[in-house]
Order: sequence, then structure tokens, then C-alpha cells
Amino acid sequence: MSEDVLAPMAGKIIKINVEVGSEIEEDEEIIIIEAMKMETPIFAPCDGKITKIMKKEGDEIEEDDPLATIE
Repeated sequence: MSEDVLAPMAGKIIKINVEVGSEIEEDEEIIIIEAMKMETPIFAPCDGKITKIMKKEGDEIEEDDPLATIE
């Protein structure tokens, strides 16, 4: 079963802490976005492996954009 990590708000990706193939644990910080001059970490919703990263550092994102897939 796979789960997409969605953007909680519009902003800009400033750091991606994982890469495809990374084993991650629930609540691990995987991406940091900047919105309204504040940094907001995005945490993994479950344990698993990163199988896809849809955005790159510097990309502008909208709320609910898929950012990564965890299997």
C-alpha cells in the first residue's frame, strides 16, 4: 500500500531531507517548506520507503500538491 505526502499549504520547497529509496519512520522530517517567511517541516505519515519524489528544492507548491510517495 502506498501513501502520498501532500503539501499542507502553499509555499516553496527549501529542503528535501530524503531521496528515492530512503527508508523512513513515521513522524520523520522529510521536507521543509517556506510559507510567509516561516519554515514548516513536513513529517512522514507512516513508516516505509520513499518510492517517488514529485517536486525538487526551489519548487513553488500549492496546498494538497503531492510531494512524495511512501510504500
